[in-house]
Amino acid sequence: MSVPHALLALLTEGPKYGLQLREEFEAGTGEVWLLNVGQVYKTLGRLERDGLAESDDAGQDGPQKRYRITPHGADALAAWLRTPPDMTSPPRDELVMKVLVAARLPGTDAHEVIQSHRLYLLELMQQWTRLKEGEARDDLGLALVVDAELFRLDAVIRWLDAADARLRRAAAQPSRPGPVPAPVPQLRRLGARR
Repeated sequence: MSVPHALLALLTEGPKYGLQLREEFEAGTGEVWLLNVGQVYKTLGRLERDGLAESDDAGQDGPQKRYRITPHGADALAAWLRTPPDMTSPPRDELVMKVLVAARLPGTDAHEVIQSHRLYLLELMQQWTRLKEGEARDDLGLALVVDAELFRLDAVIRWLDAADARLRRAAAQPSRPGPVPAPVPQLRRLGARR
């Protein structure tokens, strides 16, 4: 999540105070992503330094600064919205690492490890589904966050099922005579050119 860009997006609605930005950010994300007010002001300071936002010295209603987006900030926000995130390399995922370690660790039942994580993820999906049927029904931001999380959890469960099936197939194959060390495959960025 790019907090600076989210704050710039909120500033497109007009000048705002830091605390107001924090409250609107949290409300806009269904209060799933919470921000520390110090993080908001530190981010606003960087946005000002980079010419993406500007502030007055003090608002007419008190000593707080009001921030507004600059034309350069609006251009940066538009560019960020249209730039796909870098997804060419697999992310460092702790669950993937646990399955890889369990598959290689003598005396560890990788299938049991997979099933315990699968059960946990199913419980999480049930919690998110209850939230979707309750609070998220009337809150568009929260509904979108809940949908994204349910799709993500579903994908992780499907990966666990595929990993479990692959490990079972590998265990059922007869072992090869004489260990022949296989070259370690090098993952490269999918978008990289040779």
